[in-house]
Amino acid sequence: MSTETQEAGSPALIDRFGRHVDYVRISVTDRCDFRCVYCMNEDMRFVPRARLLTLEEILFVARAFTELGVRRIRLTGGEPLVRRNITWLLKEIHDLPGLDELLLTTNGSQLARLSGKIHDAGVRRINISLDSLRPERFRRITRNGDLGKVLSGIEVARSAGFDRIKINTVILKHYNDDEIIDLLRYVIAHSMDISFIEEMPLGVIGDHDRAASYYSSDDIRRDIERHFPLQASSEKTGGPARYFRIPETETRVGFISPHSHNFCSTCNRVRLTTEGRLLLCLGQEHSVDLRHVVRSWPGDIDILKQAIIDAMDLKPEGHDFQLDSRPVILRHMNVTGG
Repeated sequence: MSTETQEAGSPALIDRFGRHVDYVRISVTDRCDFRCVYCMNEDMRFVPRARLLTLEEILFVARAFTELGVRRIRLTGGEPLVRRNITWLLKEIHDLPGLDELLLTTNGSQLARLSGKIHDAGVRRINISLDSLRPERFRRITRNGDLGKVLSGIEVARSAGFDRIKINTVILKHYNDDEIIDLLRYVIAHSMDISFIEEMPLGVIGDHDRAASYYSSDDIRRDIERHFPLQASSEKTGGPARYFRIPETETRVGFISPHSHNFCSTCNRVRLTTEGRLLLCLGQEHSVDLRHVVRSWPGDIDILKQAIIDAMDLKPEGHDFQLDSRPVILRHMNVTGG
């Protein structure tokens, strides 16, 4: 869809299937202080720093997106809070005209020292990855994470004044499927939300058989309803989760189900990788090299915006996730951005 054919007042980013893209997830680094078994290999080779977008380049791309009608931006990683000067970038993106909401996904390891600065930068909702409440199991899943440090970071974040804090939990059979209710009780006690996520088959991980460890959202919901009633909710937060309410609590329970309940038909998102590739789908390799555009025409936001508009024609109808074979997508989640 070219700039010339776009009707006045209509959304700028419309794909071939009529979906309006108004949400961008930006991976600011592929580096992380954890090595979660579903996200990356234990011995990862990270992208050379020269190939990463600079913070100024990320801000420039974010500005182009907001000028094209994007209203929500989420910063992810890797672990975004290990990137130097990340709070500067948060503040600058937050102040972009037209942006309704700036969000952050983190593993929680840096929240004890940065929660206040993140809030001061304008972030009002954060997602925190937490897959177990048992220290040894947490270390097994993250390979080197300190559960106590993460839980302390969550407490600091809770006192920092965020509007909502949501826990993200990837449930794997024989890893943590017996903790669903414990995790739910934890978020209820702390007035937080939670999303249970089916594992996404990105990259060769070598730790487990994804088909054998698959635990569907339907299985999780069945387990929950043995202990708590779930009331369907029409609430949306911009992402793919389907939400339910637990009566007489402040907690919302979300299910992100790329396998059991495909959400592609309503996809409103694109992703920018650490290297500046604009991914049009999490589960496909259709992409545009925005780093090349930014560095070939420095400062020319019109050329960048046209490249983004043209990229909408590459957005596929849906993903090709498969659990029972070698992954179709060889890039890991830490490069893609959560």
